[in-house]
Amino acid sequence: MAKQTAKKADLSTEEKIKDAARKVFTQKGYAATRTRDIAEEAGINLALLNYYFRSKEKLFEIVILEKMQILLGKIGPTIMDERTSIEQKVEQIAEHYIDTLVANPDIPLFVLGEIRNNPDKFANLVRTKTKIVDSAFFKQLAERRPDIDPLHFILNILGLIIFPFIGKPLLQLITGIKPERAVTLMKERKTWIKTWFLAMLEAN
Repeated sequence: MAKQTAKKADLSTEEKIKDAARKVFTQKGYAATRTRDIAEEAGINLALLNYYFRSKEKLFEIVILEKMQILLGKIGPTIMDERTSIEQKVEQIAEHYIDTLVANPDIPLFVLGEIRNNPDKFANLVRTKTKIVDSAFFKQLAERRPDIDPLHFILNILGLIIFPFIGKPLLQLITGIKPERAVTLMKERKTWIKTWFLAMLEAN
């Protein structure tokens, strides 16, 4: 019984540290975060944090991999699926990304900030076997429009989906719309993105 209680306490402390790390890294980024900041956020002393996680790097690795799994976890299978059409893939990508970013609005700026500030560290942490240029989606785009580099379409769909979340604070500032209306706009884009993307694909 005592061992079970101790194990639960360990798990509770470990999760408390992870929660604090998620919050502090998201707010400050890797470079500006100190282990002491995480310990203070978790309400524990620095020695206890070091007992569970020996370095800031280890905690950051856990947090960034979690964020990337949330962001990209379902995209790999979607773009590699040879059985679905371009139209189906675009619909699935828009649906997944927008729902994910509505639920996790901090992810785009956090990830982009870490790519900008620590490109080598970020690249080493998120290496993946799924490369867009090797995907069924990329090949389908090349076959549909051999006159246009498929990367243009990839950039367009990423811009249509991700930029509105990055620019949402500015949108609210210059239009005065309330946060609830901003979320509604983002959800409406799930339908419009497919329409706009296919129009670009067919344009002369």
